[in-house]
Amino acid sequence: MSLVEMKVPAIGESINEVTLSQWLKKEGEYVKLDEPICEFESDKATLEFPAEAAGTLQYVAAEGDDLEIGALVAKIDTSAEAPPEGAIALPQKETAKPEEKEKKGGKEEAATKGPIALAQGSMQSTPTGHPSPAAKKILAEKDIDPTTVKGTGKDGRITKADAMAADTAGGPKGPIALAPGSMQSTHATHTRTTRREKMSRMRRTIAARLVSAKNTTAMLTTFNEVDLSNIMAMRKKYQEQFVEKYGIKLGFMSLFGKACAQVLMEMPQVNAQLDGNELLYHDYVDISIAISTDNGLVVPPVKNVESLQFHEVELAIKDLAKKARDGSLTLEEMRGGTFTITNGGIFGSMLSTPILNEPQSAILGMHNIIQRPVAIDGEVVIRPMMYIALSYDHRVIDGSSSVTFLVKVKKLLEDPMLLMMGI
Repeated sequence: MSLVEMKVPAIGESINEVTLSQWLKKEGEYVKLDEPICEFESDKATLEFPAEAAGTLQYVAAEGDDLEIGALVAKIDTSAEAPPEGAIALPQKETAKPEEKEKKGGKEEAATKGPIALAQGSMQSTPTGHPSPAAKKILAEKDIDPTTVKGTGKDGRITKADAMAADTAGGPKGPIALAPGSMQSTHATHTRTTRREKMSRMRRTIAARLVSAKNTTAMLTTFNEVDLSNIMAMRKKYQEQFVEKYGIKLGFMSLFGKACAQVLMEMPQVNAQLDGNELLYHDYVDISIAISTDNGLVVPPVKNVESLQFHEVELAIKDLAKKARDGSLTLEEMRGGTFTITNGGIFGSMLSTPILNEPQSAILGMHNIIQRPVAIDGEVVIRPMMYIALSYDHRVIDGSSSVTFLVKVKKLLEDPMLLMMGI
């Protein structure tokens, strides 16, 4: 027997530990070279771990285990022969003990060692694909058995979209299914049950970083409000032409992103970071966009926003959001950022104090747009208003600078022609 040890590889400079979120191959199953065998969840992304040799898989670690870089995950027996082409490789089974065979009258044959190759047309069913972490969570919430869901992903894997589309019409999956028309409720009332779940690695990392930002920075928040009448009128007037030319809508994120980028280039101290006893200034603006996913909040940056056009910013945000939600963001796409924008308004937030995204020194919080009465030129009028908040590290940014930053951003958004002209 020749065994190849599979160990957790070096993933990134700042990643020292990962969680084995799920196995993609069964123990004893024959795997091919470079075929994904499991998924690792780091504090930044979910990564597939490919086989380093062909052979039968032997588990060492279990799902949910926290593993340091270099820790042993599995072993691959390279002496095992590959199943015939077109056959299905089943997990290895242990040979029945002689006494067990005698008890059953010798009617059962001992299971063969190694993978069993079934010919095409056999009654053995093809193994159902494994759900992704996001899909697994959705199916659990719907109380749907993953083996009943057909996966459309690679190798039959169940994607988030498959899980969301899964039909619950089959009724409860529990041991007791009531006949149609029964008066008994299928849901317990006045329940006092509890359940305990281990926090995901991403959630644990988010928690640690938020506490660190709160405890180690001199964080303050300043507020202002923006009249979005002109922005909304501009979008309404030119949206159709914008979509026709660029294939994407002109949204608020690109407008706010470009406005912040322009002011950040004018006020480099807001775009700076504290590094020991030194301040690190940037001659570019990489804006991290807060994206909500099933596993938590991620903040991948759109790079060089100061040099991009509006449609390029929109396309970049759309691409990052899609990758974030299907778990395909790479570590490189997660790295960096000099400033962050978070939009709680999409969830209905009226006002908040966003927490810094270390090591950055400032974060802008957007909120929902509300038709409110405001006084303009001595008259009360109804306008679409948004509160904006800037949380900042007072060790790097003075209070006057934070207020000035918001005033400048407000000015650009209330007169978008200034933003379009870059003045």
